[in-house]
Amino acid sequence: MTYSCARIFLLVFLSLLYLAEANIRHYKFNVVMKNMTKLCSTKPIVTINGKFPGPTLYAREDDNVIVNLTNSVSYNVTIHWHGVKQLRTGWSDGPAYITQCPVQPGGNFIYNFTLTGQRGTLLWHAHISWLRATVHGAIVILPKRGVPYPFPRPHTDKVIVFGEWWKSDVEDVIKQSTQSGLPPNLSDAHTINGLTGPITGCNNSHGYTIHVETGKSYLLRIINAAVNDELFFKIAQHNLTVVEVDASYTKPYNTETLFLGPGQTANAVLTANHPTGNFLMTISPFMDTVVPVDNATATAFLRYKNTTTTDSLTMSKTPPINATSIAQNFSDSLRSLNSLKYPTNVPLKIDHSLFFAIGVGVNPCATCINGTKTIADINNVTFVMPTMALLQAHYFNKSQGVFTDDFPGRPLTPFDYTGGNNSIPLSNLQTKNGTQVYRLEFNATVQIVIQGTSVIAPESHPTHLHGSNFFVVGKGLGNFDPLMDPKKFNLVDPVERNTVSVPTAGWTAIRFIADNPGVWFFHCHLEVHTSWGLKMAFLVEDGKDSNEKLPPPPSDLPKC
Repeated sequence: MTYSCARIFLLVFLSLLYLAEANIRHYKFNVVMKNMTKLCSTKPIVTINGKFPGPTLYAREDDNVIVNLTNSVSYNVTIHWHGVKQLRTGWSDGPAYITQCPVQPGGNFIYNFTLTGQRGTLLWHAHISWLRATVHGAIVILPKRGVPYPFPRPHTDKVIVFGEWWKSDVEDVIKQSTQSGLPPNLSDAHTINGLTGPITGCNNSHGYTIHVETGKSYLLRIINAAVNDELFFKIAQHNLTVVEVDASYTKPYNTETLFLGPGQTANAVLTANHPTGNFLMTISPFMDTVVPVDNATATAFLRYKNTTTTDSLTMSKTPPINATSIAQNFSDSLRSLNSLKYPTNVPLKIDHSLFFAIGVGVNPCATCINGTKTIADINNVTFVMPTMALLQAHYFNKSQGVFTDDFPGRPLTPFDYTGGNNSIPLSNLQTKNGTQVYRLEFNATVQIVIQGTSVIAPESHPTHLHGSNFFVVGKGLGNFDPLMDPKKFNLVDPVERNTVSVPTAGWTAIRFIADNPGVWFFHCHLEVHTSWGLKMAFLVEDGKDSNEKLPPPPSDLPKC
């Protein structure tokens, strides 16, 4: 085939235009210890660049992001770019011993990935042990230059990050829990952009403040970076219009209360429609079962121009801690935008129909206090972390002794999953330990029904998939009915997410396309449940074309 000079010139021009549009964003992340004071006590914490929350990463859709990480603390560290699809850049995904060995003290690693086809708000966080309690921050992905938002452009935007705070060292918290076999201690407070808000008896506790002007609109980029808590968010006498979740546009949804599980994000438009005033912002926990939770409310302030700190404060009533209807109504009201420019391409034909029963159990532990330890599982398998990264073992054909590819696609012993402990066989309280993955051919379509169980206690599970977004096509309470429930699936405009909360004693159905070769973590984003083993991984095989294959690892990939 021959090309005319004009054709060649046009191709070169378009290539240069693309290169000019797609920028390279460079960031330096130095992992350092920093003394922080909260709740009238001071402790050293692990941070990025000495900040809590860490620095916000700004980029545009299709930009190449390069983050040079230097580990200057005594802990092993990795960073996960939560929700970034990592198309053919699985080596930069970040979960320790899944896609990489950790960066050891004194070590360096360069994370290199492109934000392909994504715009909105995501987060980054440490992905080893419980370091993400203090090692986390926002990812702001702006649209390409010249591409408008699919909603009226706000005056400006504000990043709001929820967190949890322990007075003690979080690594000691999980270490003590592992040794005792008992659940870890609850956090002592929640935070909004690193601040708890005023605390009775502690004069040095301050709150974050958003300053607004009457008549202007503000895009709030809201991130739940908490470790174990699903949270409600409210601003007194103000409604919010949700326009995006997990970096995927939604149909505008107006609400007074937002609900986010750990790892979930939302962009919501706030219209400043009061003449003056101070208004309280709150985050408060959700827990609709018998499991204990940190019930502290964190506060912040919305302050109008020409209002002083001494002017009266309009209070807000937080939802009840067990407000299931508010949580479910928020989740059920979200719909994909499904426009011509941003279509919703839900897989209709399914190659792999999986059923994952998730929950907690009890295993023997000779060294634990009660001779047992609390564990968690998927399909009665408690995941055992390997000592070599799964992606390396897969790429170099060294899986023997590291992992097997026989993860069960459904429970080997079905039972009444939500009928209470009386309906659960004693054999289901104890689980099988293993490092197992589920193998998917390239471009396979997958449906997973994630079924919560009542083993020990029912609980909501915010569940996260690495390497792909998914569509939430259905959900319900009780046991999934394979005959009747699929008839009610939304296959037109289901919300697109990377993390979804499976309701307490209920189920959620998701669908995705395995079009990203590599090894991808799938786990509960409650860190306590991840620590207990509620996790597994998908191994997505290479495709036939060169652009469908996993490239070699970078030369600086850390060694175990």
